[in-house]
Amino acid sequence: MFKKILVANRGEIALRIQRACNELGVKAVMVYSEADREAKYVKLAEEAVCIGPAPSPQSYLNMPAIIAAAEVTDAEAIHPGYGFLSENADFAERVEKSGFQFIGPTPENIRTMGDKVSAKQAMIKAGVPCVPGSEGELPDSPVEIRRIAKAVGYPVIIKAAGGGGGRGMRVVHTEAALINSVQMTKAEAQAAFGNPSVYMEKFLQNPRHVEIQILADKHKNAVYLGERDCSMQRRHQKVIEEAPAPGIPRKLIEKIGDRCATACKKIGYRGAGTFEFLYENGEFYFIEMNTRVQVEHPVTELISGVDIVKTQIRVAAGEKLPFKQGDIVLRGHAIECRVNAEDPYTFVPSPGRITTWHAPGGPGVRVDSHVYNNYFVPPNYDSMIGKIIVHGDTREQALARMRGALGETVVEGIKTNIPLHRELMVDAKFMAGGTNIHYLEEWLSHHKR
Repeated sequence: MFKKILVANRGEIALRIQRACNELGVKAVMVYSEADREAKYVKLAEEAVCIGPAPSPQSYLNMPAIIAAAEVTDAEAIHPGYGFLSENADFAERVEKSGFQFIGPTPENIRTMGDKVSAKQAMIKAGVPCVPGSEGELPDSPVEIRRIAKAVGYPVIIKAAGGGGGRGMRVVHTEAALINSVQMTKAEAQAAFGNPSVYMEKFLQNPRHVEIQILADKHKNAVYLGERDCSMQRRHQKVIEEAPAPGIPRKLIEKIGDRCATACKKIGYRGAGTFEFLYENGEFYFIEMNTRVQVEHPVTELISGVDIVKTQIRVAAGEKLPFKQGDIVLRGHAIECRVNAEDPYTFVPSPGRITTWHAPGGPGVRVDSHVYNNYFVPPNYDSMIGKIIVHGDTREQALARMRGALGETVVEGIKTNIPLHRELMVDAKFMAGGTNIHYLEEWLSHHKR
């Protein structure tokens, strides 16, 4: 096991990794920008290093500064958390060439899965079902593009190969709009990701977003920890997640889970990862793989009893997974609400000082957050300030516990999206389970304030 790990992130995930290190008896070095000097995990740290000013490119995206911080503190490994450099293959490569262990997959795995075209090709080869579409990058020929679209069938969606975060996607309903849409998506992909490559897929009309959590080690062992339903989204950004996915037969989950674990063995994957699928009419269609720990990992931890972050660290240190697939038993139901510092209905960010912070408690309630009374939410980063997660024996009990937890939560001084969550927890269709990825945006369009 490592003696010291540098945590190359901020916010609630930095605190989450710090806690995992503490449980493992590993020293955690925390890095921070000048905007995060007063963060809880910095105050708790045995060692903390300022890596630059507030802007991310000068701090949390500054590879030389992070590696230098690991060098001066004699860290042995670097945990990237999620976001920032967590899925940057060049960073993973620089970390390992500098003599540190990257707590995550190999740079080669990150590159393969980070490019949506190569990821899809790898999954088809591994036997994972994919959305019908182009076999790879779209050609330049308008005639050929039209031919592919006709074979796939309208509507289609044009996607950036290097895309993410909901950007670089365009739905096309008619042949007349096709070529212009491809050109616009290419330009957007070049500007946003430095890669103009795009591909085409069939646009599913009413899918759910269901993902499979996997863990794999360096010894060709891999298991899946069930699934999560992340269909409650706004602009492709998840708002509420739950596990297991309501109404999907367990046999289907077991079948797709086995395929994901097998795919990990075939590509030599290590660490935590998530296979994301669209699910419609009893079929799963692979869309991408996230090669890191997910924001929503706690719902899987609560139903599986597996500490995903500690397992990430253990397998990075060379240990074998401490369990086999047959050991994984899922119990009960878990729901997570992301708490963002933003107006609950206009979604305008609301940075500033939190004058009152009262987190909920009680049976089955977990809060992952780095904030506290008098904490200043900086305007420089993502607006998420924490997550409220609940677990119950049944989905109905979990919903009741989440309603209670949201009712107890007090945040003053800034706006948050907690009022939105409170409304959604009593929405009849969400309570019934199985809403699709368009439901939240449709709901918001009818509940304008």
